[in-house]
Amino acid sequence: MDLRDIQNLIKFVAKSGATEVKLEMEDVKITIKTTLGHDGEPTAYVQNMPFPAAMPQIGMTQPMMPAQAPAQTSAPAAASAEDNSKYITVKSPIIGTFYRKPSPDKPVFVEVGSSVNKGDVLCVIEAMKLFNEIESEFSGKIVKVLVDDASPVEFDQPLFLIDPS
Repeated sequence: MDLRDIQNLIKFVAKSGATEVKLEMEDVKITIKTTLGHDGEPTAYVQNMPFPAAMPQIGMTQPMMPAQAPAQTSAPAAASAEDNSKYITVKSPIIGTFYRKPSPDKPVFVEVGSSVNKGDVLCVIEAMKLFNEIESEFSGKIVKVLVDDASPVEFDQPLFLIDPS
């Protein structure tokens, strides 16, 4: 079971209304407990037993949750892939909600045309009520912002295009 499967399982359990789910496979034990937070939204707690580094992949016949919008982005991405080959794509490291600003009353982190250095914050992704700053791994110029503000993003979804030259 890889990280993406675990993240999808957490989202599924949080939305289902279940208070506790235990999953045990060969070398993996996962317990997901959900409680209602101060705002009435479910909050999930994950307890994962340690497992060896080289864990065999477990095949799944169907995903836990239907994929959201990959078919919509694959056709335009294929057409513009040739144009974007000279750019570096910054991808989402986690599932969550994409925000271009640190808070609603603050300016956006980066605009199209902004110069960024390695380590500069590009955006934040909120996952499980935690705001994770996404930093640039490259220096360059922002060519395109690929996601709308306050939109859900999937793991490995392209967020920005950076021109390294």
